[in-house]
Amino acid sequence: MTEIDALWAFLVAGMVALGLTPLVRPLARRVGAMDVPTARGMHLEEKPRLGGLAILAGTLAAGALFLTDSREDSAAILLGALLIAAVGAVDDVRGLSPPLKLAGQAAAALVPVAAGVVVENVTLPFVGALHLGWAGIPLTVIGIVAVMNVVNFTDGVDGLAAGVCSIGGLTFAVVALSLGRVEAGVLAAITAGAALGFLVHNFPSRSGASIFMGDSGSNLLGLLLACIAIQGVLKTAAVVGLFVPLVILAVPFLDTGFVVLKRLKYRRPVYEADRWHFHHRFADIGFSPLRTVLYLYLWTLTLAALALVLGLDPYSDDAGNLNAGWTVVLVLVALVALAASIYLVYLLEILKFRKLREFQLRRRTAPNGGEGASDEEVQERIRREVETGEFEVVAGEPGAGEPGADGPPR
Repeated sequence: MTEIDALWAFLVAGMVALGLTPLVRPLARRVGAMDVPTARGMHLEEKPRLGGLAILAGTLAAGALFLTDSREDSAAILLGALLIAAVGAVDDVRGLSPPLKLAGQAAAALVPVAAGVVVENVTLPFVGALHLGWAGIPLTVIGIVAVMNVVNFTDGVDGLAAGVCSIGGLTFAVVALSLGRVEAGVLAAITAGAALGFLVHNFPSRSGASIFMGDSGSNLLGLLLACIAIQGVLKTAAVVGLFVPLVILAVPFLDTGFVVLKRLKYRRPVYEADRWHFHHRFADIGFSPLRTVLYLYLWTLTLAALALVLGLDPYSDDAGNLNAGWTVVLVLVALVALAASIYLVYLLEILKFRKLREFQLRRRTAPNGGEGASDEEVQERIRREVETGEFEVVAGEPGAGEPGADGPPR
């Protein structure tokens, strides 16, 4: 197995997923795997789910061709992928209770873990290797299940989860190959290719995506990315090994973390659906699905670039001496990623700055120096926004009254 296999595996997985996705649509309709519009949804008509089956087919086809001489753990990862896709497909068709779904996720995660896909130690800066011992097994299962749910939470608007996982898979592939983890690099390329092939049919358009990946796809991609992170980065002795996966998947992790904290704060079930996700907040300020995913793609790309610079580690030698040129590159990329993150935090008001919001509301509800909202109205509106996570567009705000440029939110 060589680095060139990663490229061919990427292409095969992508072509299989691209070709089979249209065949899944009639199957989804026949078995009743249809996503019905809801108050929190981003679409206005029924859409077929089960797109994850096409992603699975692309993954297994490419895996059969390019991972045949691999170790036992890759076969176990593919078996776990098959199991979680089956669990997700049942959920797409019939619906599973949260405890039953969680049990299925844990069972699927145990398959690769039993074959050795386990985080046994992590290398911490200034500390060295931290050996986890037997605790590595349950911690790895929890981590894999967590990534599955992170990707699942992200799958709320056309093209978002598939696009973010494509970017993540490609980034993992480059990092893993650079660290000599060819097998993990090939699997990462397969994951990226399968997600990208499906994305062609799932990308937002004026008529909307023609199919959704469903839980069969989001859980599948989550399991694959988690296993790739373990085999391709966490099992290496790289000092930044612990941080690279977190940076690559920072956008879905931040989205999930923000939503879960809000649910805990207001004593709502963690698994209960709501409109606190990043894509919902984009819709609230007038962004179309296309504009939403493009903004989140760009944010993901800036963080992926930072992960690449960290993972490739060309800015220091084995003795720890810094390479001035590459250090400058690292700092510049980090500043771009930080600027993008701050901009998105401010744009979406992910952190509520009461004084700033109060100033905005008073100024924008009182155009041309006129009298604006009363103190009671302003404070009530801020209280409602902080509690619900939803904020209305005020006349004069960026994007206000301009959704027609991209089409109305769905």
